[in-house]
Amino acid sequence: MSRAFVKDDADNERVMVPQRALLPDGTPNLVTPRGLALLQRERETLEDELLQVQGDADETPERARQLTVVRERIDDLEARLASARLVQVPPDATGEVAFGADVTTRSDGGEELCFRIVGVDEADPLEGLVAFVAPTAAAVLGRKVGERVTVDAGRGREDLEIVAVAYPDD
Repeated sequence: MSRAFVKDDADNERVMVPQRALLPDGTPNLVTPRGLALLQRERETLEDELLQVQGDADETPERARQLTVVRERIDDLEARLASARLVQVPPDATGEVAFGADVTTRSDGGEELCFRIVGVDEADPLEGLVAFVAPTAAAVLGRKVGERVTVDAGRGREDLEIVAVAYPDD
């Protein structure tokens, strides 16, 4: 049988596009100046990638999938950028935890946790960057040094004391 009459499964594969970090319904898309710059840099990278894929002269199913993925990623990113609300990091010294703060907490067991509160797209827990919608960040927002909070996280309930708050210069 000729290949012209055989349906090519590769042409009908569902294209999987990585999903952006979730932002709960009704929650504003807060971003730090650094977070906004990262989103803009990501847009430039994706636009360069799109030009590269479009420049490929071969009309193949793989190229079509690449174009679809890059275009959908750009569309998702544009929507996120359009909804971004830039929050200037406070110059500081109130001791109150706000968006953009570097926070140090201590558990009842004496374990310290240091993290910066950022937007969902900038979050990277392994780097100490925690989204403002995460349980620990949400629990400390608006609180001051010396206050205690209870966090319901993946490890169960945990009592934390806020021991330091600072605001980065970057």
